[in-house]
Amino acid sequence: MKILIIGNGGREHALAWKVSQSPQVEGVFVAKGNAGISSIATQVEIEPTDIPALVAFAQERAIDLTIVGPEEPLCLGVVDAFEAAGLVIFGPNRHCAQFEGSKDFTKQFLVRHQIPTATYETVTSYEEGIRVTESLSLPIVLKADGLALGKGVVIAQTREEVKETLDSMMNHHQFGAAGHQVVIEEYLTGEEISLLCLVSHNKLFPLDMAHDYKKAEEGDQGLNTGGLGGYSPANSLATDLHQGIQTLLAQIEYGLESEGFDFTGVLFVGLMVDHHQPKVLEFNVRFGDPETQVLLPRLESDLVELIQKAVANNLNEHDLQWSPQHSVGVVLHSKGYPQTFDKNHPIELPPSIASDQLLFHNGTKKIEDTIVNIGGRVLTAVGLGSSRAMARERAYELVKQIKSSNLSYRQDIGQ
Repeated sequence: MKILIIGNGGREHALAWKVSQSPQVEGVFVAKGNAGISSIATQVEIEPTDIPALVAFAQERAIDLTIVGPEEPLCLGVVDAFEAAGLVIFGPNRHCAQFEGSKDFTKQFLVRHQIPTATYETVTSYEEGIRVTESLSLPIVLKADGLALGKGVVIAQTREEVKETLDSMMNHHQFGAAGHQVVIEEYLTGEEISLLCLVSHNKLFPLDMAHDYKKAEEGDQGLNTGGLGGYSPANSLATDLHQGIQTLLAQIEYGLESEGFDFTGVLFVGLMVDHHQPKVLEFNVRFGDPETQVLLPRLESDLVELIQKAVANNLNEHDLQWSPQHSVGVVLHSKGYPQTFDKNHPIELPPSIASDQLLFHNGTKKIEDTIVNIGGRVLTAVGLGSSRAMARERAYELVKQIKSSNLSYRQDIGQ
């Protein structure tokens, strides 16, 4: 088989690494890829959002299966275009991708099907936002409705921060069209868990649990980011929590089926768990980043086979097999991220790494013989071990072998 993976980051590097292990696969192509992906796959100089060029490439190269990494091409309808051309692709169609393309769309779905979530109101102007938030207790969660690269969520601690955030999103268009509507939510407390599910025609098959770190600073302080680290498995589930999650997933399946969706791909369910009661924070419609980098090293099943079964509607929960190992991933990011940062700083990587370590590239590029940073999140160093503490130690040992004047990282991942 020939596989095409769409995307540029650490998630796509991890996907390419995993699918290349399948005995069915004879070649892996990644559009557009990065400096690390080039060692295991063929980079294709096509932007992930250039859908006509991607379709033409898949037809010319007789690609057997395409896997979509990022959300933007999904929301633009890449799956619809591939399927119209008779090509096999794994990801939700444009209609289903609205679950990530609009937070209001998702909240309405959750409420219609009585799926536990934070109370909310969607506003379309700054003045309406001020009026709605005046009666709410602090902190208040403010979410740009559309795609904002993981940065469109602010937990406002003061009335002044509420005003500044609404002004930035709605009057100064910080996130462009994504902030034309803002979802205002109550603040939930508890443990945040990422639950990624393979979806086969509205049937959800949960992967193992992962936990990620969204905040820019240690102790979960500072601005929201796309994710600066993670670990898997997450804490063991109590029986009542496991039952609560199963009930919640059944409600999602019923909602998808009853409303006439045909969702095949990945549904990322962000959960907040308080006193063993899960509530949905968000839906994403693709593999998470950095969750993918800590989940796939623990997946013993053939990912290509799982995807084929999902597309063919014959996936079974027993098809997913997991290693008992723990994994911890630490993201090295450009200094200044998630705000402004400098690019093209040289990075010196270790000449070799141990068998219980993995290094996935996020935002890197090779200029002549030098690897440089071109993104906010640059590398994900993953450690494996029989315990989370051991995996954490191996991850940070790898981090310390990476040399650059412009990289930083949180030191509390996996504690």
